[in-house]
Amino acid sequence: MFTLIDLPYAPDALAPAISAQTIGFHHGKHLQTYVNNLNALLPGSGLEGLSLEEIVVKAEGGLYNNAGQTLNHNMYFEQFREIPGQARNDEKGANGPTGALAAQIDKQWGSLDAFQAEFVAKGGGLFGSGWVWLSAQADGTLVITQEPNAGNPLKKGLRPLLTFDVWEHAYYLDYQNRRPDYLKALWPLVDWRVIEARYGK
Repeated sequence: MFTLIDLPYAPDALAPAISAQTIGFHHGKHLQTYVNNLNALLPGSGLEGLSLEEIVVKAEGGLYNNAGQTLNHNMYFEQFREIPGQARNDEKGANGPTGALAAQIDKQWGSLDAFQAEFVAKGGGLFGSGWVWLSAQADGTLVITQEPNAGNPLKKGLRPLLTFDVWEHAYYLDYQNRRPDYLKALWPLVDWRVIEARYGK
Protein backbone atom coordinates (compact mmCIF):
# COMPACT_ATOMS: atom_id res chain seq x y z
CA MET A 1 0.00 0.00 0.00
CA PHE A 2 1.50 3.32 -1.07
CA THR A 3 0.86 6.63 0.66
CA LEU A 4 1.12 10.27 -0.32
CA ILE A 5 4.62 11.55 0.45
CA ASP A 6 5.08 14.37 2.92
CA LEU A 7 6.65 17.47 1.44
CA PRO A 8 10.09 18.37 2.88
CA TYR A 9 9.03 22.04 3.04
CA ALA A 10 5.96 24.15 3.76
CA PRO A 11 3.38 24.57 0.94
CA ASP A 12 4.40 28.20 0.44
CA ALA A 13 8.16 27.59 0.69
CA LEU A 14 8.77 27.52 -3.07
CA ALA A 15 6.95 30.76 -3.87
CA PRO A 16 7.07 32.74 -6.04
CA ALA A 17 8.39 30.11 -8.46
CA ILE A 18 5.69 27.64 -7.37
CA SER A 19 2.76 29.07 -5.44
CA ALA A 20 1.14 27.47 -2.40
CA GLN A 21 -2.04 27.16 -4.47
CA THR A 22 -0.25 25.13 -7.12
CA ILE A 23 1.37 22.94 -4.45
CA GLY A 24 -2.04 22.35 -2.91
CA PHE A 25 -3.57 21.12 -6.16
CA HIS A 26 -0.48 19.42 -7.56
CA HIS A 27 0.60 17.52 -4.44
CA GLY A 28 -2.61 17.35 -2.46
CA LYS A 29 -4.98 16.45 -5.30
CA HIS A 30 -3.20 15.26 -8.46
CA LEU A 31 -0.53 13.16 -6.76
CA GLN A 32 -3.03 11.85 -4.20
CA THR A 33 -5.24 10.64 -7.07
CA TYR A 34 -2.34 8.79 -8.71
CA VAL A 35 -1.50 7.11 -5.38
CA ASN A 36 -5.13 6.10 -4.85
CA ASN A 37 -5.41 4.71 -8.39
CA LEU A 38 -2.14 2.81 -8.00
CA ASN A 39 -3.34 1.16 -4.80
CA ALA A 40 -6.66 0.24 -6.43
CA LEU A 41 -4.97 -1.36 -9.45
CA LEU A 42 -2.29 -3.34 -7.61
CA PRO A 43 -4.38 -6.23 -6.18
CA GLY A 44 -4.28 -9.16 -8.59
CA SER A 45 -1.61 -7.56 -10.79
CA GLY A 46 1.15 -9.92 -9.73
CA LEU A 47 3.23 -6.91 -8.72
CA GLU A 48 2.07 -6.61 -5.13
CA GLY A 49 4.91 -6.15 -2.65
CA LEU A 50 7.36 -4.71 -5.18
CA SER A 51 8.98 -1.32 -4.77
CA LEU A 52 7.57 1.60 -6.72
CA GLU A 53 10.62 1.54 -9.00
CA GLU A 54 10.18 -2.17 -9.71
CA ILE A 55 6.51 -1.66 -10.51
CA VAL A 56 7.35 1.13 -12.96
CA VAL A 57 9.81 -1.14 -14.78
CA LYS A 58 7.43 -4.11 -14.97
CA ALA A 59 3.95 -2.61 -15.26
CA GLU A 60 1.96 -1.76 -18.37
CA GLY A 61 -1.23 0.16 -19.12
CA GLY A 62 -3.12 1.93 -16.37
CA LEU A 63 -1.00 0.43 -13.62
CA TYR A 64 2.16 1.77 -15.27
CA ASN A 65 0.59 5.20 -15.79
CA ASN A 66 -0.34 5.59 -12.14
CA ALA A 67 2.87 4.03 -10.77
CA GLY A 68 4.92 6.20 -13.13
CA GLN A 69 3.08 9.35 -12.18
CA THR A 70 3.47 8.54 -8.49
CA LEU A 71 7.22 7.96 -8.80
CA ASN A 72 7.72 10.94 -11.11
CA HIS A 73 5.93 13.29 -8.76
CA ASN A 74 7.75 11.92 -5.71
CA MET A 75 11.10 12.61 -7.36
CA TYR A 76 9.93 16.03 -8.53
CA PHE A 77 8.73 17.25 -5.14
CA GLU A 78 11.64 15.74 -3.20
CA GLN A 79 14.32 17.45 -5.34
CA PHE A 80 13.42 21.00 -4.26
CA ARG A 81 14.55 23.04 -1.26
CA GLU A 82 13.25 26.12 0.45
CA ILE A 83 15.04 29.38 -0.31
CA PRO A 84 14.61 31.74 2.64
CA GLY A 85 13.34 35.29 2.36
CA GLN A 86 14.54 37.67 -0.32
CA ALA A 87 17.01 35.12 -1.63
CA ARG A 88 14.05 33.51 -3.39
CA ASN A 89 14.09 36.44 -5.80
CA ASP A 90 17.83 37.13 -5.76
CA GLU A 91 19.45 33.75 -6.25
CA LYS A 92 18.44 33.18 -9.89
CA GLY A 93 19.74 29.65 -10.01
CA ALA A 94 23.25 30.46 -8.79
CA ASN A 95 23.39 27.18 -6.88
CA GLY A 96 24.69 24.18 -8.77
CA PRO A 97 26.07 20.67 -8.48
CA THR A 98 29.48 19.75 -7.13
CA GLY A 99 31.82 16.79 -7.35
CA ALA A 100 31.41 14.04 -9.92
CA LEU A 101 28.06 15.29 -11.20
CA ALA A 102 29.39 18.81 -11.80
CA ALA A 103 32.43 17.39 -13.58
CA GLN A 104 30.27 15.23 -15.84
CA ILE A 105 27.97 18.14 -16.73
CA ASP A 106 30.99 20.27 -17.59
CA LYS A 107 32.48 17.45 -19.64
CA GLN A 108 29.34 16.93 -21.71
CA TRP A 109 27.87 20.44 -21.95
CA GLY A 110 30.80 22.72 -21.22
CA SER A 111 28.99 24.57 -18.44
CA LEU A 112 26.01 24.40 -16.12
CA ASP A 113 24.39 27.25 -18.05
CA ALA A 114 24.62 25.31 -21.31
CA PHE A 115 23.13 22.21 -19.68
CA GLN A 116 20.27 24.22 -18.17
CA ALA A 117 19.53 25.88 -21.51
CA GLU A 118 19.25 22.51 -23.28
CA PHE A 119 17.15 21.07 -20.45
CA VAL A 120 14.70 23.99 -20.60
CA ALA A 121 14.56 23.78 -24.40
CA LYS A 122 13.73 20.06 -24.24
CA GLY A 123 11.07 20.69 -21.60
CA GLY A 124 9.57 23.57 -23.53
CA GLY A 125 9.62 21.58 -26.75
CA LEU A 126 7.84 18.46 -25.50
CA PHE A 127 4.49 18.28 -27.27
CA GLY A 128 1.60 17.73 -24.90
CA SER A 129 1.99 16.51 -21.34
CA GLY A 130 4.98 14.78 -19.81
CA TRP A 131 8.37 15.22 -18.19
CA VAL A 132 11.90 16.31 -19.06
CA TRP A 133 14.59 14.25 -17.33
CA LEU A 134 18.29 14.23 -16.61
CA SER A 135 19.36 10.61 -16.21
CA ALA A 136 22.56 8.60 -15.99
CA GLN A 137 23.63 5.62 -18.00
CA ALA A 138 25.47 2.72 -16.34
CA ASP A 139 28.85 4.29 -17.12
CA GLY A 140 27.88 7.64 -15.56
CA THR A 141 27.25 9.41 -18.86
CA LEU A 142 24.34 11.83 -18.63
CA VAL A 143 21.40 12.12 -20.99
CA ILE A 144 18.42 14.49 -21.25
CA THR A 145 15.20 12.83 -22.37
CA GLN A 146 11.65 13.91 -23.07
CA GLU A 147 9.16 11.44 -21.64
CA PRO A 148 5.49 11.84 -22.61
CA ASN A 149 2.62 11.33 -20.19
CA ALA A 150 3.77 9.11 -17.27
CA GLY A 151 7.09 8.17 -18.85
CA ASN A 152 10.06 7.43 -16.61
CA PRO A 153 13.64 6.75 -17.83
CA LEU A 154 13.73 3.55 -15.75
CA LYS A 155 11.84 1.95 -18.64
CA LYS A 156 14.87 2.67 -20.84
CA GLY A 157 17.42 1.26 -18.40
CA LEU A 158 18.50 4.73 -17.26
CA ARG A 159 18.89 6.06 -13.70
CA PRO A 160 16.65 9.13 -13.29
CA LEU A 161 18.27 12.06 -11.46
CA LEU A 162 16.37 15.31 -12.05
CA THR A 163 12.97 16.03 -13.54
CA PHE A 164 10.75 18.99 -14.35
CA ASP A 165 7.03 18.31 -14.73
CA VAL A 166 5.57 19.79 -17.91
CA TRP A 167 1.99 18.70 -17.42
CA GLU A 168 -0.14 21.84 -17.41
CA HIS A 169 -1.34 21.17 -13.86
CA ALA A 170 2.26 21.79 -12.71
CA TYR A 171 2.38 25.39 -13.88
CA TYR A 172 -0.86 26.73 -15.35
CA LEU A 173 -2.16 28.45 -12.23
CA ASP A 174 1.10 30.43 -11.95
CA TYR A 175 2.31 30.78 -15.55
CA GLN A 176 -0.67 30.02 -17.82
CA ASN A 177 0.84 29.09 -21.22
CA ARG A 178 4.37 30.33 -20.41
CA ARG A 179 5.95 26.93 -19.92
CA PRO A 180 9.58 28.08 -20.53
CA ASP A 181 9.22 30.77 -17.83
CA TYR A 182 8.09 28.11 -15.36
CA LEU A 183 10.99 25.83 -16.26
CA LYS A 184 13.57 28.59 -15.83
CA ALA A 185 12.08 29.60 -12.46
CA LEU A 186 12.70 26.12 -11.02
CA TRP A 187 16.50 26.19 -11.10
CA PRO A 188 16.99 28.17 -7.86
CA LEU A 189 14.80 25.61 -6.07
CA VAL A 190 16.78 22.52 -7.05
CA ASP A 191 18.54 20.85 -4.14
CA TRP A 192 21.61 19.58 -5.94
CA ARG A 193 22.57 17.46 -2.93
CA VAL A 194 19.54 15.28 -3.71
CA ILE A 195 20.50 15.03 -7.39
CA GLU A 196 24.13 14.23 -6.50
CA ALA A 197 22.96 11.47 -4.13
CA ARG A 198 20.86 9.95 -6.92
CA TYR A 199 23.85 10.14 -9.26
CA GLY A 200 26.11 8.48 -6.71
CA LYS A 201 23.91 5.41 -6.27
